[in-house]
Amino acid sequence: MSTSIVRRATPAAAAVLPDELHPVLRRIYAARAVASADDVSYSLERLLPLSALGGLPAAVDLLQSILTAGGRILIVGDFDADGATSCALCVRALRAMGTSEVQYLVPNRFEYGYGLTPEIVAVAAELDPELIMTVDNGVSSIEGVAAAHRCGIRVLITDHHLAGEALPEADAIVNPNLPGDPFPSKALAGVGVAFYVLLALRARLRETGWFDARGITEPNLAQYLDLVALGTVADVVPLDSNNRILVQQGLLRIRAGHCVPGIGALLAAGRRNPANAVADDLGFIAGPRLNAAGRLDDMSLGIECLLTDDAGAAREIAQQLDALNRDRREIESDMQAQALRAIRELDDSETDLPTGLCLFDPDWHQGVIGILAARIRERFHRPVVAFARGGQGELKGSARSVPGLHIRDVLEAVATRHPSLVRKFGGHAMAAGLTLAEADYAVFAAAFDTEVSRHLSADDLATVIWSDGQLSTAELSLDTAQLLRAAGPWGQGFPAPVFDGEFEILAQRVVGERHLKLSLRPVSGSGRIDGIAFNTAALPPGCGTARMAYRLDVNEYRGLVSPQLVIEHIETGP
Repeated sequence: MSTSIVRRATPAAAAVLPDELHPVLRRIYAARAVASADDVSYSLERLLPLSALGGLPAAVDLLQSILTAGGRILIVGDFDADGATSCALCVRALRAMGTSEVQYLVPNRFEYGYGLTPEIVAVAAELDPELIMTVDNGVSSIEGVAAAHRCGIRVLITDHHLAGEALPEADAIVNPNLPGDPFPSKALAGVGVAFYVLLALRARLRETGWFDARGITEPNLAQYLDLVALGTVADVVPLDSNNRILVQQGLLRIRAGHCVPGIGALLAAGRRNPANAVADDLGFIAGPRLNAAGRLDDMSLGIECLLTDDAGAAREIAQQLDALNRDRREIESDMQAQALRAIRELDDSETDLPTGLCLFDPDWHQGVIGILAARIRERFHRPVVAFARGGQGELKGSARSVPGLHIRDVLEAVATRHPSLVRKFGGHAMAAGLTLAEADYAVFAAAFDTEVSRHLSADDLATVIWSDGQLSTAELSLDTAQLLRAAGPWGQGFPAPVFDGEFEILAQRVVGERHLKLSLRPVSGSGRIDGIAFNTAALPPGCGTARMAYRLDVNEYRGLVSPQLVIEHIETGP
């Protein structure tokens, strides 16, 4: 198992920040390469301009021609939260722009697999659309686009995944990660790309008098930023400056009660108050419940949750999604126990644990292997691919990486060195998916480990926890905790602040069967503060003090609000 190392972060740039900014925030921002107040100013005026994103003019021409002719548009999405929010965003926005001829179709992952496949095109053709608009997929759908064209259906691809050597011959493609695309942010989620396409379409329709001629009130697309925020956070894309604007503006609308009923209902199902929502609530509460539909059932249920304007219907669907998420957690727990047993057998053998770890069990659930890979990656801090059977002698794999290793590039290198081994693959730096023959599993596992070992040494397998330093006793307060919550959004690439210090352990108890609740006192100060370490066993008896890395957060319990340490790492003395 990997070890954990706590290191102090250092400023990445010479920051020019306002003098009145709280000293703790100055330190945190400087360590995240925030060079000026503009980098943490989240007004919509600071969004990257439409003109920077390639492919928009052709996409808008295509959409405008379809709208003008009264043609039918079919949105084809992905079966995760990014795909679901993208679908709901496009359906809502296109209807608000004056077309009722818009429907969506999301492939069932167990029947059709990922993306615009020829099989899903055959289903789409039965709905007789003039245009298929993909969201969060399509850039690798060469055969699917060709199948659509044979059916006389035009195709607009909006995606954010990395492209392969060849692109599909779509009528238009918008993707900031296409080779040579000038868009400065390569971190847009699929829902972010769709939002830019809709902004550009609205601008064109305004210029050509579309809304005035039809007596349509021009829609304020900012009203849909709650959907953009949810999809962006749930897809775990880096929160660069542009994405932080999208997420923060969406959170402001959620807190003000201006979100779609489905998002409020998903948060409520997880016992979160939308009025106090932060990015973590989207990533760990709303997102998993939405994703549960695509993992275990049909993502259409999640999309309908986001499309309904009936609060009662939204609550009912959210409860169904919550139940699916509970089922998913049980399945995941069983799979994780099986995976850990397999890893222990590997670790107890004469060979070391692979640097690139592959896991497979014939009974694993295809919809949950992505979460399993993420959990094992977190525990052992190495790239992981988890596999499940996909039918017809194939395995479906879900890969998760560690910082500094581009997992899609690793899969491409394996596929290049071993032609015909990997049948399909795609994804981004931290997550990817692939398909291979079950008979080739052992060959792939060895090839994957070999390729990962080219890039990672034993030192790279240590978990490094970057700390923003120590907080004084006075700073371990509710005011500081609330300040930090408000200073986000925090997330991938812009991590929530972590601090370290030594604490006296006054009391401990296990809650919820697997979480450690602590009562603590700073060794260098006074006063008491509560802490919680999730999925952590009780500390040894007589453990008087410990060094901890932690986040300072706000705990709300039975109407009481207090500061609490969310403990990421504990080092006890001899």
